[in-house]
Amino acid sequence: MSKQEKNLCGKTRPITDPYEIWKSFDGTWEWKVLKKYQKPSRELKNRFARWFCAVSSPYTHGSYELGDVYVHEIVSSAERHFPDIDDPPTEISVDPWSLARLLVNE
Repeated sequence: MSKQEKNLCGKTRPITDPYEIWKSFDGTWEWKVLKKYQKPSRELKNRFARWFCAVSSPYTHGSYELGDVYVHEIVSSAERHFPDIDDPPTEISVDPWSLARLLVNE
């Protein structure tokens, strides 16, 4: 029997305990990933893949807004800060470069 890939980020977490934190390159935006709707291999094939996030921006004045965000919008304009980018890859993370290449080639 083959081991089936699972979505390890499928349950919604509180803002204080996100699966991942992504920050824009200029540091003004922050996405706390609270839930992922698909397993990583499916996200790579779906240009409409989305994550449920708590988003902080210059327009939220220090607070967060909750909602779904397209994965490609986050990985194309931000870098992952948590878990630490130097941690070994896990099956819950999406390789942003693979996703970006996939989106550019479509």
